[in-house]
Amino acid sequence: MGHCSSQVWRPEDSSLAEPEQPECSASPRRVSGSRKRKWSSWDWMWPSWSIHGSQVVSLQQAFGVFYGKKRKLATKYTYQTLFLGGVDSDVKIRALGKVWSLHKVFLCQSGYFANILKDTWKEPHSDIIDLEIKNHHINIWSLDFVFGSLYRDEDLPVEPRQVPHVLAAACLLQVEQVIQQCNETMKKTISMKTVCSYYTTAETYRLKSVKSQCFDWLLCNLMIHPNVRLYREIDIKIMYLLVSSSDLLVLQKEFDLYTTLKAWMFLYFNPRWKGSVNRLFANANRWLSRHMECSDNNTFLESEEGLVFQPVFKQLRFQHIIFDLASTNILEQDRLIPLEWLSVVYKQQWLTLLRVQQHRDIGPRTINENELEGHSMRCGIRINGDGAYSCKWSGCKFGFPLRIIFTNRDISFKQSGQYHNDSAGLKQVRNVVFRITLLHFDSDGKPTFSKTTGHKIVTLKNDEEKSVMQLDSNNLTFPFYLFCNFLFISLANAGNL
Repeated sequence: MGHCSSQVWRPEDSSLAEPEQPECSASPRRVSGSRKRKWSSWDWMWPSWSIHGSQVVSLQQAFGVFYGKKRKLATKYTYQTLFLGGVDSDVKIRALGKVWSLHKVFLCQSGYFANILKDTWKEPHSDIIDLEIKNHHINIWSLDFVFGSLYRDEDLPVEPRQVPHVLAAACLLQVEQVIQQCNETMKKTISMKTVCSYYTTAETYRLKSVKSQCFDWLLCNLMIHPNVRLYREIDIKIMYLLVSSSDLLVLQKEFDLYTTLKAWMFLYFNPRWKGSVNRLFANANRWLSRHMECSDNNTFLESEEGLVFQPVFKQLRFQHIIFDLASTNILEQDRLIPLEWLSVVYKQQWLTLLRVQQHRDIGPRTINENELEGHSMRCGIRINGDGAYSCKWSGCKFGFPLRIIFTNRDISFKQSGQYHNDSAGLKQVRNVVFRITLLHFDSDGKPTFSKTTGHKIVTLKNDEEKSVMQLDSNNLTFPFYLFCNFLFISLANAGNL
C-alpha cells in the first residue's frame, strides 16, 4: 500500500478480543508476554529532532526501551514529548472529531495499523487516517488511552469503570498488551458494581476466563448479598443460566429463590424504583398483587408481558417448594406460575411419595451428574459464630427427615424418626447423594475460604448419625455460609420424576 491517507476504519473488521498480531515488515517486534520491545538495526528510518530547542535526540534514543538504564528517560520523552507534544509527528489519526499527531514507528505496535503502515515509512508528514468508529463504547478518552499506551514501557493506570471502554478501543485497534491489561484488571476488580458490565464486556470480546469468573461471582452472591442495583443489571439470559445451575448458592431454600425472582422481575417493570432491599421484596409482592387484581383468569407468566420470563421461572425446582404448605399457598395466591406447571409437579411428587413408601425405595445407589444438575435440592444457612447448630429444611420431609448438625469440628447428618414415624420409608436403610460447600466472603463478595465435600453418597439407618465433613476450627472465619445439594430419590427409579 503506497499511501495511508484517507483510510477509513471499519469496526466490524476486528471483533476478536485476542487477535493474532500481524507481522509488520521493517517494524518493531514485541516479545510475547513482555512489555519490552526489541528492535532491529533499521536506525536509518528514525529521524532526529530538537527537544526543548537544544538537546538533539534520535527516536531510537527516545524510545530506548531495549536499554534498561534508559527506560525512565525513554518514558518521559516518548510519552510527554512525542505523544502529548506531537513532536515530529509523521502520521495523523482523526476520529470522533479529534486529531492525534502520532508516529508510525509506535503505531506499528497496533495490529490494525501495522498492515496499513508497513509500506509507508517514507510518506509525507501530512498523512491522515480517518477512523470511522461505530462502537458506542469507544470514546475519545479510550482512544487516547490506547494510543498513549503505545508510547509507554509500563501500563497506564485504568479505573474499573473505564475498562469496558478501553477494552473496546484496544480490541478494535488490536493492541494486545492493553487487552491483556484489561483482562487482568477485570479479574482483580470484580465486585457488585462491576460484575454485570464485566460479564457483558467479556462475552462481547471473548475473554472466557473473565466471563467465567464473573458468572462464578454471581452464583455465589445472587442470594447471599441481595442488592437492588445488582438485580436491576442482571438480564434475562444471565438469570436463566444462574437459576438453572446446581452450583447456585441458595440461601435458605428454593422458595427463597422464587421470592428473589419476583423482586428481580419487579425491577424490570419498575426501573426507576428506589429503595432498600428490605422494601424491595415487599413492594414486589404488592405490585404483583395489584397487577393480578386487574387481570383475567390467566397467570402472570401466561400474559403478554410475562411470557419473556417463562424460561427463567421454569428453571425453579418446584418439587422442592411444594412440600411446605405455606410456600405452596403463596405460589397459588400469587398467580404467577401457570397452574399447568404446578399440576404436573403435584402429580409427580405424589406418585413418587407413594413409590417411596410402598416399594421401599432406598434412594440413589450411584451418583448421576445429570440428575444432580437439574433436580438436586439447593439450600443453605449462615453460620454467625462458634457453637452447635442444627437445621432441617422442609424439603427433607420427603419420606426422609434429615437433620444437619454443625459444630466447629465437623458436620454430620442424622436421619431423625421424629417426623412421620409411621412411614414405611423410615424403617429401612436410606441413601442420599449430597454435596456440602463452606464459604467465607470478603467485602467485595469474593470467597476468601472455601471447602467442599464434592458429590458423595451416605447411607443412614433410622436415628443414625454420621459425620460427613471434618473441619479445622483454626481455619474458620465467621460469619461463613454452609450450602447443601441433596438428591433423595433416584430419578431413574422414580420414573424420571
